[in-house]
Amino acid sequence: MHIVLLEPEIPQNAGNIARTCAVTNSVLHLIKPLGFSVEDKYLKRAGLDYWKLLDIRYYENFQDFCEKNPDAKIWMASTKARHVYSDVTYGENDYIMFGKESAGIPEEILMENEANTIRIPMLEAARSLNLSNSVAIIIYEAMRQQGFPGMLMEGQLHHHKWE
Repeated sequence: MHIVLLEPEIPQNAGNIARTCAVTNSVLHLIKPLGFSVEDKYLKRAGLDYWKLLDIRYYENFQDFCEKNPDAKIWMASTKARHVYSDVTYGENDYIMFGKESAGIPEEILMENEANTIRIPMLEAARSLNLSNSVAIIIYEAMRQQGFPGMLMEGQLHHHKWE
């Protein structure tokens, strides 16, 4: 799977999303302009020691991303979307795109991709969820649909053993 961040602004969110991508074996695509330096200490701290596990790719703008990924099936997450994220079927190589924290994905891009826009249900009075939480919710639904490929399905205690 692929997670695409269009012009992300907050380093802590990007770091948390990088960590989520690392533990789900998802590629992280960052489309510039970025609202932070990739050397930012908050970005690095949020990603902890997961950076070495991450496949991360950078693009100059949305057009550059589209040119370099011409056959990508892109699901666009937006509070403005009409389809619920859990009602669609994700493929193992699908891309899930999220817009910048302050404005989301531009409406012009959403209009060109209406059939592939998805949303997380929430109360009408709420503006939106945190970006890193939204990524986690949707990527784990996509992984669940695919049977959590390559992921550990049970854990082990450190000082005891399960019966």
